[in-house]
Amino acid sequence: MHAIALHRRLAASRRDQLTGLPRRDALSTYGQRQLATRRHADDLLVLVLDGNGFKAVNDLFGHAAGDKVLVTFAQRLRHWTAARQGLAARLGGDEFGAAVPVPRDYFAEELAGLRFHLDRPVPYEGLLLPFTVSIGAAYATDLPGRPFSDVLRSADVSMYKVKTGEEPFPYLGTTADADVKAVNGRRPGRPGTALLERAA
Repeated sequence: MHAIALHRRLAASRRDQLTGLPRRDALSTYGQRQLATRRHADDLLVLVLDGNGFKAVNDLFGHAAGDKVLVTFAQRLRHWTAARQGLAARLGGDEFGAAVPVPRDYFAEELAGLRFHLDRPVPYEGLLLPFTVSIGAAYATDLPGRPFSDVLRSADVSMYKVKTGEEPFPYLGTTADADVKAVNGRRPGRPGTALLERAA
């Protein structure tokens, strides 16, 4: 009985309490396993997704509304990834990640469909909260021999470039994106990194 209870507590600790999605470490373990087994490695698409204007929702409608947006975001992403036998995870804040097999010939079509699926208002107490996302992507095969963490970083930088308008959507991350210098493990441009850069 103690072993079962411990197993359940461990399983719960690996999931985000608000959304029920696995956390970053679970996504990394899953992605690395896919690369190692090569079961879906040739088509493994890694995504990083970030909510647009999420702080404004919290400021205007309150944190309960913000939580509703995050839960809805997670449910929509989980539905899309599960239908493609992939895995979605909450990376932190309003940032999510996924690893899913997507044939390269259908890459643009699939990502356009995902954005359409996600970019819908969120019902909350009689209101429709505005909600859109920025999506970055990277194929593992474009970074041969690199660990999953590098592919995830490439997708993260891809997302940032799309979010800031530096690159059009959809944009596939490159080896150069994976090699972008991190600031204390965080992509330059994330909140807080400017302070870290000045302190370095």
